Amino acid sequence: MACRITLPRTTLSPSPSSSSAPSFLPPNPLFHVTTLRFRTLRKCFPFEKPLSVSASASASASSTSNSLRALVFDCDGVILESEHLHRQAYNDAFAYFNVRCPSSSQSQQPLYWDSDFYDDLQNRIGGGKPKMRWYFGENGWPSSTILEKPPEADEDRAKLVDTLQDWKTERYKEIIKSGTVEPRPGVLRLMDDAKAAGRKLAVCSAATKSSVILCLESLIGFERFQSLDCSLAGDDVKEKKPDPSIYLTASKRLGISPQDCLVVEDSIIGLQAATGAGMSCVITYTSSTADQDFKDAIAIYPDLSDVRLKDLELLLENVVPAS
Repeated sequence: MACRITLPRTTLSPSPSSSSAPSFLPPNPLFHVTTLRFRTLRKCFPFEKPLSVSASASASASSTSNSLRALVFDCDGVILESEHLHRQAYNDAFAYFNVRCPSSSQSQQPLYWDSDFYDDLQNRIGGGKPKMRWYFGENGWPSSTILEKPPEADEDRAKLVDTLQDWKTERYKEIIKSGTVEPRPGVLRLMDDAKAAGRKLAVCSAATKSSVILCLESLIGFERFQSLDCSLAGDDVKEKKPDPSIYLTASKRLGISPQDCLVVEDSIIGLQAATGAGMSCVITYTSSTADQDFKDAIAIYPDLSDVRLKDLELLLENVVPAS
């Protein structure tokens, strides 16, 4: 018997106005929701097995079965639940620079992305600059203390987006360094098990390189970070997820064929990037991605707390090659 969680979703539209700018480090409203949901699922499923297994995984290994030689993690959403932290940093940037879009409902006050809107936005568009460019394209390019008038030239628009993204990244780093953020359950153990078993280990994130380095050093520790066989960020490839470039690049740098790599992702964007690169993918979803369509994943977990390296090896061995 299967339990499926469905959360209400919103469409991409400007968020309602907010009466005040957000505080620097607000409580995380998702924590209690996520904890309750995971406890509920544990009553329904024995976690020595995945929550869901794709039809593409056969009951027995074929003669052409794959071998797990590299384990590849996404960062945001997989190693840490970060959506609310990124949203906080963006809203702080919008308030700091008094960013106001002329055609939005917030034209008289700084832009503010609420949680429902940001969940939808970040699950559709990868990368911070593309998010802002999409939003400003839909709602009008804003005035700000960066540029008094809404930019019209491509050069001025690039300056606005670059400045906002740089400031947002620094704010996000401050939040990560605050000591209030911890890795998601099971991540560190699974990384250690993979290294102990002689498997290659990589992290591929769409975030900026400086942000990824800080997150990894702070959350998995300096020694684990240094022991990674490959670490890639959005700066390292021309196209962001769901484009497969970052995973194809990882495969080349690792010297491992895509079919022998297993990716751990949390969203449909990451899943599409992994499968587009010819890699199998397992999902460990968050509260903001729980209701996405993960039919192409070979397994779906609410977290990695009871997932062992052997479980992942067996899953990959039993994947039926595409005809």
